[in-house]
Amino acid sequence: MPPMFTRQRWLRWCLAGALSLTACGVSLTLQAATTGATQEDRVMKRALDAARDHRFGDIDQGAIQNHVLAGYVEYHRLKARLSSASADEVNDFIVRYGDSPLAIWMRGTAQTRFGQLGRFDDLLAISDGEPSGTIRQCYYYTALLERDPGRAAEGGDALWHVGSSQPDACDTLFGTLSRRGVLTDEDTWARMMLAWQSGQGRLVSYLQDQLPSSWQPAIASYERVHGNYAGVTDIPLTLGPDGQASGALIAATFHAFTRADTEAALEAWRKMAPHVNLTAERRNEIEHDLAFYSMVRDVNNNQGWVDETLPRLADTDLIELRIRNAVTEGHWPTVVRWVETLTPEARQDAHWQYWLGRAREAMGDDARAQQAYAIAAEARNFFGFAAADRLGEPYHLQMANTQVSTLQQELTSMLPVVKRTEALMRIGEEGLARSEWYTAAARDSEEQAEALADYAIRQGWYAMAVQTTIAAKQWDALPWRFPAAYRDAFLQWGDHNQVDPYLLMGIARRESAFNPEAMSPVGARGLMQLMPGTANHVARDLGISAPATSALFDPQLNIQLGSHYIQSMLERYRGNRIAATAAYNAGPGRVDRWLKSAPSEFDRFVESIPFRETRDYVQAVLAYRVIFESLAKQGDTQGVAMLSPTERQGRYDATLIARN
Repeated sequence: MPPMFTRQRWLRWCLAGALSLTACGVSLTLQAATTGATQEDRVMKRALDAARDHRFGDIDQGAIQNHVLAGYVEYHRLKARLSSASADEVNDFIVRYGDSPLAIWMRGTAQTRFGQLGRFDDLLAISDGEPSGTIRQCYYYTALLERDPGRAAEGGDALWHVGSSQPDACDTLFGTLSRRGVLTDEDTWARMMLAWQSGQGRLVSYLQDQLPSSWQPAIASYERVHGNYAGVTDIPLTLGPDGQASGALIAATFHAFTRADTEAALEAWRKMAPHVNLTAERRNEIEHDLAFYSMVRDVNNNQGWVDETLPRLADTDLIELRIRNAVTEGHWPTVVRWVETLTPEARQDAHWQYWLGRAREAMGDDARAQQAYAIAAEARNFFGFAAADRLGEPYHLQMANTQVSTLQQELTSMLPVVKRTEALMRIGEEGLARSEWYTAAARDSEEQAEALADYAIRQGWYAMAVQTTIAAKQWDALPWRFPAAYRDAFLQWGDHNQVDPYLLMGIARRESAFNPEAMSPVGARGLMQLMPGTANHVARDLGISAPATSALFDPQLNIQLGSHYIQSMLERYRGNRIAATAAYNAGPGRVDRWLKSAPSEFDRFVESIPFRETRDYVQAVLAYRVIFESLAKQGDTQGVAMLSPTERQGRYDATLIARN
């Protein structure tokens, strides 16, 4: 190893090709020996469990001091004595474990503890800028009150202006800023209005009690409109100093009014808008809400105002919603008008180029339609593939080379993060292993992130490989982003249930990114994210015992049950994968309702799905199945079709529902 090189830096230079093959190869031989002793791992696991329980006397420090995971025990030792530890000790730990999430966790934990103890100089000494998390931010800006009052005021102001309660850690900061005149009665009123908008009634009452009697006219106006939003037109424009309270009250009232009765709210706004003195930000906020809810709720009487207002708001999301509505309604000239209103960057997106092509085609302008389709077809997504189908061309995968040299593979296996990850896996600490891996993937160079993704694939760590590509933004590394994870099981159960196995793989990739232990906030489990109730229902259909919830983390069982469930959805919708996929995400009851009022063409049906999550889900799963099938053919898309002729040309209406 060259002098003045840490082992980690040397490995990175080798991976990047900055050192000669000979230099790397010679040192590689010297570094090849590893202990990997099972007994050492068991001792380490016992020590880690003891450290978590603060049973430090049970730890044989000599037995673990050379173990690659010794830092985890040291982390718990230092964490347990942070009350008396110095900033230098904390910084020393952070430096020594700078390539591990241990450093991040230690800094955050110490910031919180030092803040609780009022050790603000030490807190600043271990910080490297604004921390994450509200509690740590409150302590951080409290620490800056004397050292940098301007930054403290700026940070405290941002923490104050939220519509929810803040933790007790903010009390000193807010109290000091109030005494200094940084936070005024106007700020209390502004936060009271934000709390009203957020439905935080207790916070509204608390803040109202903090206002002096001079604010009684403003409070009385709030109480009048609180239960009668139409009274917004009667709000005096002179509430508070310089009328500032009026603007906040008007904005908050329209927030509630627009959601309660969008048509009446717009009528009131059109009367008031020319006469009220509001900041540009508040005016745009009111008009954005009115435009959004007018379009989402299809308020016909508001459409003229919406079309007049959208160019002035110049909000891409609102314009895209206007295009979606026009597509759903089949108003093709309107589609063209609003696509051309998008910014040049947004307009080039395959999604909108596809609809521009469809609109041009419907209007008889085939030449310009073909141009738009050609732009869209370059993309590797649902609308890109749909555009390629329109052109009769094979799909463009835009796949990057994912070849990693043997030397890179060997060097990667010796990286400290790899050693720690493997050791954590061996002792059953998969969560910590993933933290190590993802921290490295997000932090390291492009070359090293590629090597990590390759290593994860070769180890069968499919979920970690996928997340590595996300953290490193390796969007074109398709073999790593879409690995052949559990391929045999998908083929087996796809064949058994007569379900497209690539559709199953697309669903699993979207649902869990191939993490067999994934669990959603609502309790969906495993590769295909089955709810226990759904799994029990499917098990009854199959004539097998209802599985324990823990059994749903077994890939084989999860795929068996998930493939049977999607097969039942395919039966329900006459084999149509678009409708079945939508039902897998949103439930068949909703899809049945959508089909009864949806546009009849496949692309317009997908665009008309009212739930954005389901709309994106369907597009992703069907695009993913194309990628999986193409990768199975070594990246060749010739003969690969996203949809069958029946799915492309059939009608999307109630006749698609075979059974209820």
